[in-house]
Amino acid sequence: MAKAYFIKTLFLFLYRILFRKLKSLRRSLSNSPLFSQSSSFKTYQKYPSLSHRLSSDLTNSTMMFNMEGALLRSSSLFPYFMLVAFEAGGLFRSIVLLLSYPFICLLSQEMGLKWMVMICFFGIKKESFRVGTAVLPKFYLEDVGFEMFELLQKGSKRVALTNFPVVMVESFLRDYLQFDCVVGRELKVFHGYFSGLMEDDNKYIPSNILEENLITTVGPDIHDHDHDHHDMIGVTNFNATFSHNELLSCCKDVFFVSETDKKNWQTLPRERYPKPLIFHDGRLALRPSPLASLEALMWGPIGFTLGLVRIIVALSLPYDISSPILAFSGLCLTTKKPSTEGPLNPNCKPKGVVYVCNHRTLVDPLYIAFSLKNNLTALTYSLSRLSEILAPIRTVRLTRNRDQDSKKMEELLSKGDLVVCPEGTTCREPYLLRFSPLFSEIADEIVPVAVTTHVSMFHGTTAGGLKCLDPIFFLMNPTPIYTVQLLEKISGLSTRHDCSKSRYDVANEVQSELGKALGYECTALTRRDKYLILAGNEGVVTCTK
Repeated sequence: MAKAYFIKTLFLFLYRILFRKLKSLRRSLSNSPLFSQSSSFKTYQKYPSLSHRLSSDLTNSTMMFNMEGALLRSSSLFPYFMLVAFEAGGLFRSIVLLLSYPFICLLSQEMGLKWMVMICFFGIKKESFRVGTAVLPKFYLEDVGFEMFELLQKGSKRVALTNFPVVMVESFLRDYLQFDCVVGRELKVFHGYFSGLMEDDNKYIPSNILEENLITTVGPDIHDHDHDHHDMIGVTNFNATFSHNELLSCCKDVFFVSETDKKNWQTLPRERYPKPLIFHDGRLALRPSPLASLEALMWGPIGFTLGLVRIIVALSLPYDISSPILAFSGLCLTTKKPSTEGPLNPNCKPKGVVYVCNHRTLVDPLYIAFSLKNNLTALTYSLSRLSEILAPIRTVRLTRNRDQDSKKMEELLSKGDLVVCPEGTTCREPYLLRFSPLFSEIADEIVPVAVTTHVSMFHGTTAGGLKCLDPIFFLMNPTPIYTVQLLEKISGLSTRHDCSKSRYDVANEVQSELGKALGYECTALTRRDKYLILAGNEGVVTCTK
């Protein structure tokens, strides 16, 4: 193990040196006449001169932003293409992209972009491509500069200029940042599949720019028109493409942003997102920069083996023996119990307890069972057959028929304790989905269980992939962390003295207590809402292996 770690460290060190050398060489080539780009503007200023604009009235202005050059803190396109390669294309495609990166660094900006587009999109079915909607917005939002976001909000209309293919950015820019128009290149499609080629970038301008009066006229004589009545402000970097320069020349003022300026930008706080980021998909939990991608791909075989070993230990050994072994392997479990324990009403007939938890991963019930050292029965809806076979605790599938499920839960509760996730689906972000109220009718005693997780490489949930691999991906992380917090007991509907309370009130009370303990926001969103956004279906998952 020590030898493998030394080889991995040495390889990363050599790769970093090579990366810096190639980056320096590319910078020198891009400054040569062969790769230089010419542009002309009516007015151009340096970024610090934007300070007077931040305090002025821009309510009648149209803001034209270069996305990767003046909106995102990082100008590197590689991490976003790696997300497309890994999430939409698979492991082999992502390895090809990573191995091609040193060669891409030697190419011009335009040729490097075309090469990455070809690797990532060739042969991908257009109708099934949902990475731009379900995966990329989270990483874009985490890369938006707070200072640029504040400036963007001052304009009445917003136009985005980007070198990305439109399919990668349009959902993010329109849905999350409320851009009125996105200027980028479309991907060519052959018989429903992406060909890996982009449309020509020769003055490509969407028609709705003119229709919405965002720009009055575009053409060779653009500088001969009087645009003073159009208070258009352009913000870009020094590497704008020719077609972008043509559009920016329509602006009254054009401001340039340097890489030095970007280093001082702050991250956009989550509470300032124009639209809350509640749902997102994808397996990668890290931002896949070249070095981070190399580390994740090198860890993959080791992590897969480690995940299988962890599963075998959990399945074959008792709690008291498997717990220290799993902890030694890197699994971290923290349990917090309430100050008071015991039944709420000792005079009632003994009955099982229902543990109600928020749903972070498929192994939530397993970790609760490990915390309590109790063989709980987990109630599920659409768990895969493979996950049911491998589960070290009993799992019972519900039918989504209220009467049948109620009878089944009553029978199971008379025999022991149950654990249920009433959200019906997992949610990664700090939000709680609407709770199904069925548990509140059956249980005499309800124990809310607040669950939080932390992973460093791979997410153990998916909406569009194979669910049977979810536990393996979670256990592939070097040190996955689980925190299980048991809250004070709550009376079920049948043991409440207040008859005015309904089953929905009890379910909402449990949701509220979990939200307070976790610091999460309670929502009325459902499983159906999540799958419509992420997978384009209603979340009715067939039982596949």
